[in-house]
Amino acid sequence: MSKYIGLLLVIIMSAMLAGCASYPGGIAASNTPLHAKSYNVIGPTSAADSRFAILGLIPVTKGNSTRDAIKKAKENVGADALIEITVENCTQFFILFTRTLTQVDAVGIRFKDKWEGDKDIAR
Repeated sequence: MSKYIGLLLVIIMSAMLAGCASYPGGIAASNTPLHAKSYNVIGPTSAADSRFAILGLIPVTKGNSTRDAIKKAKENVGADALIEITVENCTQFFILFTRTLTQVDAVGIRFKDKWEGDKDIAR
């Protein structure tokens, strides 16, 4: 009987070590100045960058950066820049490793070649 209680305690303790925490990373209108530049909207895009660590301390993969997630989101649709950007961060805790994730959702745009000077932005 005590063998089953011990096994049950191990299962409960393992479940307590696993979990997920999600928190907002930020919101931005664009990742580059848009003043006096006309552009075409390509469409929605998203990308993520993550890092894995053993026991939450020893990194196994390279960093977890917003810069890399934005770069991937731009490449997904062939955009020059992003607008309507939202960033979310999530940390997932497992028994032996941890995953930290940065998710970027945005709308891709491509700039037109013509310079508009100080006129309003043509969309």
